[in-house]
Amino acid sequence: MTALHYAKHALLWLLLAAAALIALAACAPVATLNALAPTDTHTLQADLPYGPLRRQRLDIYTPTRAAPAGGHPVVVFFYGGSWNRGERHDYKFVGEALASRGMIAILADYRLYPQVRYPDFLTDCAQALAYGLSHAKALGGNPQRVFVMGHSAGAYNAAMLAMDARWLQPTGHSPKELAGFIGLAGPYDFYPMTNPDAQPVFFHPNYPPDSQPIAFARQDSPRSFVAAPQEDKLVNPHRNTEGLAQQLQSAGAKVTLKMYDRVNHMTLAAAFARPLRWLAPVLDDVAAFVDGT
Repeated sequence: MTALHYAKHALLWLLLAAAALIALAACAPVATLNALAPTDTHTLQADLPYGPLRRQRLDIYTPTRAAPAGGHPVVVFFYGGSWNRGERHDYKFVGEALASRGMIAILADYRLYPQVRYPDFLTDCAQALAYGLSHAKALGGNPQRVFVMGHSAGAYNAAMLAMDARWLQPTGHSPKELAGFIGLAGPYDFYPMTNPDAQPVFFHPNYPPDSQPIAFARQDSPRSFVAAPQEDKLVNPHRNTEGLAQQLQSAGAKVTLKMYDRVNHMTLAAAFARPLRWLAPVLDDVAAFVDGT
């Protein structure tokens, strides 16, 4: 076999391997992604309570690298799942990815439908974010550099906490304490709802007022990073991500917008995992946003 044949076969195997990884990510094989996540980049404190209920638990991923002056930045992350499903354990690869870049990552569960509807999951998330704000220094973090982050429905939760002071106020905290908001493929302007899984969460068609993040985009909103796939069949990226970015810009707030090719709604999150980071530089961009504060 000639060198050209070897090269062609090697390229074919690489393409097949890449296709297999994309297919796995599209099917949400979180066990595989988590199994491939290194363990030497962080220490893990698991199953810590931020409230008295079973779903009010969080995990903390602390970088093993030395902290900068003032402490590590802290990122409180909320996963998606149409407010119907999700477990923080499924996103170990996200916690590891953030910790590998020097961030303390706090991954929190919150109550889901049908146990609760809007706005109860927001009160849970507010308590989890308040935990991060209150404990940042004790965890080795910088209290002045606490971020709230989410993917999909979790990005909605994060956006509401960052832009609408109603949710943090009962915890004794304020969005003004946040260094920034990071939203990935989030729904920020989605009425009338078309997702049948999410419709009952928001009492379709009798939607509660003041429940869309885009309505709270103001000049004093925290510095924001919003990103989405160019093509997203679940959450319209142009109406939601680009729309929120435009609203923030129009209000005079600081916002960074990133739109990615080669990823969809699910693989945007999967691109945090080491084997799939070539799909989109979302981890690099999030780390650059955090480092830039």
